[in-house]
Amino acid sequence: MEFIKTLKIPKSYKTDIFNLWNQEYPKQLTYNTLKDFDTYLNKLTKASHILIVENKKAYGWYVDFNRDSRRWFVILVDSNTQGKGYGSKLLNLAKKKEIELNGWVIDHNNDLKHNGENYLSPLGFYLKNGFELISGDRLEQENISAIRIRWKKQGNNNQ
Repeated sequence: MEFIKTLKIPKSYKTDIFNLWNQEYPKQLTYNTLKDFDTYLNKLTKASHILIVENKKAYGWYVDFNRDSRRWFVILVDSNTQGKGYGSKLLNLAKKKEIELNGWVIDHNNDLKHNGENYLSPLGFYLKNGFELISGDRLEQENISAIRIRWKKQGNNNQ
């Protein structure tokens, strides 16, 4: 597997990332069309991507971006590739270039993926990778219930 750092998702991998999003996230968070997904991507400010690629196919994707004066991130790894350390490697690459990362993580197993399987909360994965729960900060919307997580580089005390 190769890790590719880029400021824009190469066109040749855009459909892979779109399919990965719809395959791995709960069905209520999926996008109907590639154009809808592009609209989401185009709203990300100062985005920076890392792709996991093998045989000209993307099996993982990480993006960080600015929102509300913080650096946020999204990460996806193909379920058939999970458990092999690739997600942790993506996060470690991001931690080398950022001083703080924030994300929303679904902290329950009540949602279903498009294929009918339960979406399993990745909270344990993030805690294992040095993130902390920001317990007073929840995202409660019609399509998602999540809690904020944060990683801060050692020695950085900014909120």
